[in-house]
Amino acid sequence: MCQFLQIARSTYYNESSPKSHCCANENLIISIFRKSRNNYGTRKIKIELAKKGLQLSRRKIGKIMKKYALVSKYTVKHFKVHKTTCNEEKTANLVARKFDQRPLLEVVVSDLTYVNVNGKWQYICILLDIFNREIIGYAAGKNKDATLVYKAFSTVKSNLAEIAIFHTDRGNEFKNKLIDELLSTFNIQRSLSKKGCPYDNAVAEATFKIIKTEFVFNETFSDLATLEYQLFDYVNWFNNDRIHGSLGYLSPVDYKHMMSA
Repeated sequence: MCQFLQIARSTYYNESSPKSHCCANENLIISIFRKSRNNYGTRKIKIELAKKGLQLSRRKIGKIMKKYALVSKYTVKHFKVHKTTCNEEKTANLVARKFDQRPLLEVVVSDLTYVNVNGKWQYICILLDIFNREIIGYAAGKNKDATLVYKAFSTVKSNLAEIAIFHTDRGNEFKNKLIDELLSTFNIQRSLSKKGCPYDNAVAEATFKIIKTEFVFNETFSDLATLEYQLFDYVNWFNNDRIHGSLGYLSPVDYKHMMSA
């Protein structure tokens, strides 16, 4: 037949066969994506599938995500707010970009970010232990000031005296008598990043990029009480369920348990 039609025999043998689809795999990928609060991309979904004994390539996962319009929040561009004034205090950078292999509560970093609450900018403050990237304290409020930082400290369940160093950028919200007295009371050393150098506070910068992308952006909270409730829910998920690449794809709580075992 091929000779009669004057076509190559390979044309017949290379005829494409219908591709099979596994609805179970697709449903599992959708489930993992939804449980990640629409945050995980192909890399982390692949890790979660491997935990369940299923091996799929990132390319295959990407095709399934595209098929069902599963778009991670990280693909969306976001508005950048203007920078505030700088703290010119002559305080040393005790951390010196040495973020790895730090003991529990040796270094706690902090930052604040803006949140859209019913069309108005309000703020959240996070305290992060760089040992296991766990959010140990947090607060939401109407003003970006030292009172909000102090409120975040009040939510820390650990003994504040166990914190050795409190490291931040040079935002003026961290320069206040209220904060100075708190640090002095619990004998916590102060550390500041170099002016205009985000790399000195890289762990906080990276974590707040996550928080902004996964929690803050694309959300409009009806009031402060709603923001506080959803922040509590997000922090609980972040600490107990969200896997982190820097922790060997464990959650902060699981990593802490592993290291203390």
